[in-house]
Amino acid sequence: MSTYPVPPGAGWQPVAGGESGAAVFRAADGSRYAKCVPTGQRAALEAERDRIGWLNDSGVPGPEVVDWLADGAGACLVTSAVPGVPADRLPAEQLERAWAPITDAVRRLHELPADRCPFTRDLARMFAIARDVVARGAVNPDFLPVDQQTSPPGELLVRLEPQVGRRLEQEAADTVVCHGDLCLPNVVLDPETLRVTGFIDLGRLGLADRHADIALLLANARESWSSEERAAGADWAFADRYGVDPDPDRLEFYLSLDPLTWG
Repeated sequence: MSTYPVPPGAGWQPVAGGESGAAVFRAADGSRYAKCVPTGQRAALEAERDRIGWLNDSGVPGPEVVDWLADGAGACLVTSAVPGVPADRLPAEQLERAWAPITDAVRRLHELPADRCPFTRDLARMFAIARDVVARGAVNPDFLPVDQQTSPPGELLVRLEPQVGRRLEQEAADTVVCHGDLCLPNVVLDPETLRVTGFIDLGRLGLADRHADIALLLANARESWSSEERAAGADWAFADRYGVDPDPDRLEFYLSLDPLTWG
């Protein structure tokens, strides 16, 4: 017996397990996805639903909310599929050609009027989440940078804490609408034109320092490049086209914080 509502209708195929007991299904024709959660995760799924709706209304491409089901067992969110392939499935040569469209799409997201965004993933909130995840011993070491995987998560958090005051000041001066988990699997492209067809997995979308997004994107893309020289070239190309030269210290801070917030 499931511990969450099942998607409405027939022909749904399970495709993946989600965070915190979520289950993900795809319609047989590939046109829709359903994410279903037990009742304890309903509020988080409602927040994701609202973020998807808001981003769709803003003109930035992504999924659309198709249906919402909630009952005593939990909730189920049905969204349209974003056509295309996730950017992490592209070979390095094709990703290199797609890098400019990806950069343009990120810039358009970050240029949305921050004062119209009702959602936040600000540093104060994310650091509090990190404290909770670390305290529960729930950090997944596989999410950590390789050079940090042998360090106790509590020690990693302590290293970051002295920077928080300065990072909060920087965030206040440079707040944008962030994706919140801006890695290549969450950027979908048309494989023929390499046009970005949408951002997916929007549960963390909200106001934050732009470096929180940029740090994840550059670090994740680095795994796709064939050499350090190409990776450095991609970092430079992103900064040049995006129009902001990222602060290396802020990038390192957010890249170190992010894996401590999942669990």
